[in-house]
Amino acid sequence: MAEKKKNFEESLKKLEKISTSLKAEDITLEDAIKQYEEGIRYYKECSEILQDAQQRIETLTKQE
Repeated sequence: MAEKKKNFEESLKKLEKISTSLKAEDITLEDAIKQYEEGIRYYKECSEILQDAQQRIETLTKQE
């Protein structure tokens, strides 16, 4: 669990950094595309971790 939380926190921070860099006025189109692709990867990682957590919570709730 600690490993996933660490990965989630790291991925979220990287996603936030990418979001900020995409808003920069001096970013080239090529760099923007690369940043966007990387951002999608981090978004998917975060989404998968959150879905896993939701499933675990639902399982625990059903057991009560």
